[in-house]
Amino acid sequence: MTDIKRLETGPRMSQAVIANGFVFLAGQVGEPGTSVTDQTTAILNQIDALLAQAGTDKTRIVSAQIWMADMAKFAEMNAVWDAWVPQGHTPARATGESALATPDYAVEIIVTAVL
Repeated sequence: MTDIKRLETGPRMSQAVIANGFVFLAGQVGEPGTSVTDQTTAILNQIDALLAQAGTDKTRIVSAQIWMADMAKFAEMNAVWDAWVPQGHTPARATGESALATPDYAVEIIVTAVL
């Protein structure tokens, strides 16, 4: 039987789940209504903190899904991502456009990492 550890568990979801050597993060969002740059920066800081709590880091991310409310802001988000992601450790990644939980969210990022 696999041990499952949950971090920052609430009534609806956990911010991270550790199972079988993987760390699965919930979709992370920034401060509603702020710029794509500010939201992306906040999200990546949250990802760093959750991965550290799980005992890993961004060099161990294997997959990333990025959802944007408006793909016209793709370059703005990528500028922040490119400065953050460690070269030589870039994960498999997909980016798509979607309506997010509220119109004030511009970016949501989901990552999976290994321990």
